[in-house]
Amino acid sequence: MASPILVTGAAGRIGGVGRTITEVLLKQGQAVRAMVRTEDERAQALRDMGAVVVAGSLLDLDSMHRAIDGCETMYFSMSVSDTYLAATVNAAAVAKHHGVKAFINMSQMTLSQMSVTETTASPQHKLHWLAEQALNWSGLPVVHVRPTAFLEGLFLIMTADSVRNSNQIRLPFGEGKTSPVAAEDVARAVVALLVNPQPHIGKIYHLTGPQSENMHFYAREYSKALGRTITYQDIPVEPWRDGLLQSGQPVHLVNHLTTLANLHRAGRFDRMTDDVLTLTGQAPLSVQEFVRRNAATFAASAKEV
Repeated sequence: MASPILVTGAAGRIGGVGRTITEVLLKQGQAVRAMVRTEDERAQALRDMGAVVVAGSLLDLDSMHRAIDGCETMYFSMSVSDTYLAATVNAAAVAKHHGVKAFINMSQMTLSQMSVTETTASPQHKLHWLAEQALNWSGLPVVHVRPTAFLEGLFLIMTADSVRNSNQIRLPFGEGKTSPVAAEDVARAVVALLVNPQPHIGKIYHLTGPQSENMHFYAREYSKALGRTITYQDIPVEPWRDGLLQSGQPVHLVNHLTTLANLHRAGRFDRMTDDVLTLTGQAPLSVQEFVRRNAATFAASAKEV
């Protein structure tokens, strides 16, 4: 029987990359070991789909041995965290010990513009860059996957309230262009790598959506999808940052998001590739189709009394 494919971060919310990877692999008949942080209803849902679930921490040595032992191929991902580098090195050390033959690493596209002499103000970007270096130094058979901004984060999380309440996309992105990609497209690309990793070892894939446009363009795409006029309102970065902090978001995450806003304003997200199509044979989802699929989230709401 084929060894299972390990998927870390598998208990993400619906639309999460790890969860979608697990679902697609199982539908293809692959054996999947899904690593989750806690035993909850999301872990049970993975079992119900047919995955073998291992609960544990990426920072815990014993957890990683339980997760990796017996797996020849694995997908590594972790949400934005100040412990990201430690978790990556911990996973890499255990993967090396168990002779993993393919380590698919979820990274970020901004790293393509970073080097030992060029960085950004984001503490997460710095940890991601160092993690890639450590994985390359490890000698593991690594594939780096670098998506641009996610549609789910950029639009579902950051703009849903303002679109519902005022028919506006309110973000501090200036006139910069961006090419957000859907989590499902990233998941499909990763699945292609996990199922047949050997031709891709040592390569880097940059995943984007099908368009790189400014937020005014995307506001028009919202309008077409929702059947009402949506406009883009640029807002200053610092008050937006203050609002994130006041809402209780961790400082590490807020500093990362603030950097993303400034990079968008500077045109640093104006990038596009065909890597999703190359890996999957299917073009990535457009913003208009994404908004149409999630129209209920953006439905106009009556003003609260």
